[in-house]
Formats: sequence, structure tokens, C-alpha cells
Amino acid sequence: MKIERKKISAQVLEQLNEKIKSKEFPPNQPLPSENELAKLFGVSRAPVREALSVLSASGIIESRQGGRSYVKELHLVDMMDRLTLQYISLEEVFELLELRIIMETEAAALAANRRDSSDLEKIKKALKGLEETLTNPDEVGLQADLDFHKYMIEATKNSFMVGVMDNIGDLYRKAVAFSLKKNLGLQRKRESVYLEHEAIYKAIESQDEENARKAMKSHLQNVRKKLKEEK
Repeated sequence: MKIERKKISAQVLEQLNEKIKSKEFPPNQPLPSENELAKLFGVSRAPVREALSVLSASGIIESRQGGRSYVKELHLVDMMDRLTLQYISLEEVFELLELRIIMETEAAALAANRRDSSDLEKIKKALKGLEETLTNPDEVGLQADLDFHKYMIEATKNSFMVGVMDNIGDLYRKAVAFSLKKNLGLQRKRESVYLEHEAIYKAIESQDEENARKAMKSHLQNVRKKLKEEK
């Protein structure tokens, strides 16, 4: 059996995990800079930046005034073992976004054409869940976002599309969580995400296939643009 080498960024992530768990990098203290971490691990800044991005998206570290990253005071031992299993690279996120743009853009148009009252009710309920997160700065709306896209796919009445979503469900959840975590504390971005979903819902509700297609494509392209800005 072939043994695959781990990505450098994944190895850096594991090392950071261990140093945080051991309190070598203690809570409420600034982490070394990207340059310092790169020297410490003997790598370039790029994999360090990617590993830090994963820690930030997972709520392990946070940026504070001055641009330094700090370890958050959490139940870290419980979180770290799960984090290694939940690791997702930016490359995987972008590849999944390519699939989503191709599939969900047309799925939105199909949903607009085929949805029934039950589909609308479920999609609207998920949209309401996203709206409620706007008043809670600590809530990213992960489940509501996942439900919105899940119910939209179900409204296509296409068993293969539903099957694809089920098969990539774990990666899909991780990728959406990774993206939404970037909006913590950023009210304007959270409102923008809500309005994008609202536009999709309205187009599906009015059975406007073309606008449903456009609204979904715009939403997913904005997700990709935001993540590229974070690289």
C-alpha cells in the first residue's frame, strides 16, 4: 500500500496543535509572527499562513488589534484531536467551489421551475435561520446555510443531484464552515451573505429561473472572491 506524504501545511498545523495543547503557545498570548513560525518549522510563509487560517476558521486562534494572532482560551484539549480530522486545505475548498458553481447554479434554476409549496417552506425556514444570525455576533449560521442549499437541491427533484450532495456532505460542511468563520465579527459581510441567499429565495419563489441562476452564481463567486482575498 502506498504511503502518502502529508502536505507541508498539514504538518505545520499538527505542530501548532501540539504547541497549543502543551501550552508552549498559551491562551491570551500572541503567537509568533508568520516569519518567526516559518523559521521555527523550517518552511516558507505560505504553509504557515494556511495552517493559521485553518486555526482561525476553527475558532482556535483570533486576530486582535495590531494584527497579531492570539490563542483563544477554550477547552483546547478537546478541540485539537478533532481539528486534525477536520483539516481541509484551501485547494480543496476552491475545488469544491468549482463543483458548486457548476452544479448549484443550474440547480437553482431547476428549483425555481420545479419547487412546490413544501420546498418553499423549508427554504424559507433556513433563510429565517440565517436572518437570526445577524443579531448574534458569535453565530455564523452554519446549519441554516447548509439547510438552505440542501433544501434548494432537493427542490430540483433530481435524485442524482441530491445523491452528489449526500456523498460530499462531510467535505461540504467543512468547506462552508471554513468560509463562514471568516465572517465572525464582520457585520457587513454577514448581512451581504444573508441578502445573497434572500435573492436566491425570491427568485425561486417567483419561479424566475434566470434570476435564480444569476443569484446563485453571484453568491458562490463572492464566496470564492472572499477566500482568495484571505490567501
